[in-house]
Amino acid sequence: MKKNLLSIILAVVLLMGSALAQDASFEGTMTKLAGDAGKGFVQPVVSAFGSNLNGGWFHKSPQTKIFGIDLEAGVVAMGTFTTEENKTFSATGAFQFSGGTVVGANATGKSEAQKIAENMNVNGVSFYNLPANERQAIVDAISNTSFNVGIAGPTIVGSTADNMKITVGDTPFSYRSPNTNQTVSTTIPGKTTVLDGVTGVLNGKAIVPLGAPQVSIGTIFGTQATFRYLPEVQISPELGKFKYFGFGIQHNLGMWLPIPIVDVSASFFTQKLNIGTLMEAKTTAFGLNVSKQLGFAFLNVTPYGGFMLESSKMTFGYDFVPNAANPTNVQHISFELEGENKSRITLGLSLRILVININADYNIGKQNSATAGVFFAF
Repeated sequence: MKKNLLSIILAVVLLMGSALAQDASFEGTMTKLAGDAGKGFVQPVVSAFGSNLNGGWFHKSPQTKIFGIDLEAGVVAMGTFTTEENKTFSATGAFQFSGGTVVGANATGKSEAQKIAENMNVNGVSFYNLPANERQAIVDAISNTSFNVGIAGPTIVGSTADNMKITVGDTPFSYRSPNTNQTVSTTIPGKTTVLDGVTGVLNGKAIVPLGAPQVSIGTIFGTQATFRYLPEVQISPELGKFKYFGFGIQHNLGMWLPIPIVDVSASFFTQKLNIGTLMEAKTTAFGLNVSKQLGFAFLNVTPYGGFMLESSKMTFGYDFVPNAANPTNVQHISFELEGENKSRITLGLSLRILVININADYNIGKQNSATAGVFFAF
């Protein structure tokens, strides 16, 4: 398990930075979670991941030329700021314990329903002092009863010192006795279970970092193309391959419209990332950006800004083992989550000295972020 995750980390080191590399439990954690727990656990990083990927795409407008050579190649770093509300989650729902044939008190392979029944007293009589058919009826009834369950704990950006907890509340319960043909009513006492090892990953860090290589090529009729790409890497036979590709275009509207003082460009960017069979991310952003170059071709300062509409989605798929004692009972869990950011305002500054271009900006949205880039410019 750890070997698989370390392979993922090596494959995405430029993209993911050091955040997940500090912990070798992400894949193992995901396999222990299901349903709402999985969604609540990863939602903050979905929003941060989407915010990061949609940032850092531009720091100036393309030139208003029919044809020109404008090439940049470098690395962009992004970071989304976390909040206290991102670090914990809670969810409630209904749950049914698995049933099966009742086995002896000292036997292995007991069903979840039997483990619950063993702690019950029915009319003052303990479980193993009841007739065999009565015990089976109780276990069958428990496996058909819905229990109220609360799941709470750290999210993926939360503390590594806190464990997730599952609380089953006191549950009214009844079954029909096969010996008396009477309905027996009782209450199953609640219980809180601590999931050892299911903790946060980023330990409450103030920022979720990412990074990616980026190349921009222009200019044709005021249009510039931008690409992000990492070579395809085999993660493991179980998970498959890491894949990442993104592209976008900017078009300077001054090519067709008389816009005074500043350069105004329309832009569109999209990208897709896969981490084997565990996760797929898709993001899209489009809008307008404004810039003004002050200085000369190889020595200048360029303030820039923009307004973007954006979206991000991440799809997760993983295997959940409800009972570690029965690892062959595997449930495949999959779900899709959307990032919280729907728009952003970008404010930044770019500095070019000879063939080096450095830029930094701040992005205001549902989740705020910052980006910076270093490029060789020709």
